[in-house]
Amino acid sequence: GDSCCNPQSMGYIKKIVENKIPGIYVLSLKIGSNLIQDMENSFFMNVNDQVREVCSQLAKDPSLKGGYNAIGFSQGGQFLRAVAQRCPSPPMLNLISVGGQHQGSVYGFPRCPGESSHICDWIRKTLDLGAYTQAVQEHLVQAEYWHNPLKEEDYRKNSIFLADINQERGINETYKKNLMALKKFVMVKFLNDTMVDPPISEWFGFYKSGQAKETIPLKETSLYTEDRLGLQEMDKAGKLVFLGVKGDHLHFSEEWFYSTILPFLQ
Repeated sequence: GDSCCNPQSMGYIKKIVENKIPGIYVLSLKIGSNLIQDMENSFFMNVNDQVREVCSQLAKDPSLKGGYNAIGFSQGGQFLRAVAQRCPSPPMLNLISVGGQHQGSVYGFPRCPGESSHICDWIRKTLDLGAYTQAVQEHLVQAEYWHNPLKEEDYRKNSIFLADINQERGINETYKKNLMALKKFVMVKFLNDTMVDPPISEWFGFYKSGQAKETIPLKETSLYTEDRLGLQEMDKAGKLVFLGVKGDHLHFSEEWFYSTILPFLQ
């Protein structure tokens, strides 16, 4: 529901980073030929196609050839993780995920801008009816990280994006190797998040399988204990950073951003 260059959001983030770190090069990713397409693609463009498009943009940008730091907000955090896993050239150095749903989201939906509320209502109804049908998976972004703990088998079998990057159907050693090449993987969880269900997904936790009440942290998930993505090894090497910030989804102060996030970009 956002766009690359909205002066109230991503455009503002770009501006304050440039102001605080003189000489830095900041690319705010645009997917589509204009801002309207960019916004619509955040709802309706297959995430795998989005990741391919971003990988192409990064590879063609001479300013990034020596490596880059990546920061993604909400679903952008998990999409950039897919970029790290699938596209090692140019190398991603640090990944900062601000409210990204790394184990997916269920029954919740990231905040939409007010003018898109009718789209949000339609998407929620569509997800409830058939999140794991092929048509919905292929054409609705939020379905591609819809993770229903009551339908784990359907999720593993039919999720065309999240189940793949989370190694739910087998181990892709390249994904693991590429993610482990990060210097730091920073995950920001909003402690009063009402948009992501469960909020612990922002730290790679999720519901215990088969129910939707009790959650478990990353270290108790099979993803970690079996080290399917290398997160256990990264954790032991001090590469994983878990940050909590008071507030609802994507609600943070400039002061917090300057003191907590900017050091990872310098």
